[in-house]
Amino acid sequence: MNTFEEEVNICVKMLAEGKVIVYPTDTIWGIGCDATNPRAIDRISKIKQRPADKKGLIILVDEIERIKDYVKSPSPIVGDLIKSATNPLSIIYKESMGLAKNLSADGSVCIRVTTNEFCKEVIRRLGHPITSTSANLSGEPSPSNFIDISENMKNAADYVVSLYHDVVVKPKASTIIRMNDDNTFDIIRS
Repeated sequence: MNTFEEEVNICVKMLAEGKVIVYPTDTIWGIGCDATNPRAIDRISKIKQRPADKKGLIILVDEIERIKDYVKSPSPIVGDLIKSATNPLSIIYKESMGLAKNLSADGSVCIRVTTNEFCKEVIRRLGHPITSTSANLSGEPSPSNFIDISENMKNAADYVVSLYHDVVVKPKASTIIRMNDDNTFDIIRS
C-alpha cells in the first residue's frame, strides 16, 4: 500500500491530466475530478449515469479563503457559517467563476471547505478545487465506506485511492444551504 504522500502525488498527477478518481472525503467516498476541466466533469456524469437535468456537482476547496476565487461576491457571513457548523457544510452560491461551465446548469456553484486532510492536501497541491459526488450510480445508495463502492464504479474511475479502505465510519452527507442576496440562507438538506 502507498503512503499518504505517494497517494497525494498520484492523485494530483491524475487530476492534472483530466482523470477521474475515487477517494475518501469528509462525508462519504466520492468520485471526483478537477473542477476546472469540462471533459472530466462530462466523464463523471457518464460514469454516474446522471440524468441530463440533474443539477451541478459539489466542489471541495481546501480553505475558506479559496471561496472568493470561485464565487462572485460571496456573502460576508459565509466564513462564520462554516466555522460554526457542526456537520460538513456545502453552500450554494448564485454566481460562480473560474470553474468549468458544465459544472452547473445555471451558473451557480455548491462549495464545501473540506476538513479531510487527504482532500485538503490534494486540492492544495493541484491548485484547483475538485468535484465531490458520491461514488455510486445516480439514484443508488451512497457508499459510506469503501466496501460499499461497486466494482463497476471502481473500474470506471482512472484511479482508486488505496488508503482508508478498512476504516469503517458512519458518515453523513453534508448539510446544504443556499445563500440569498440579502445574506440570509435557505436550508436545502439538513
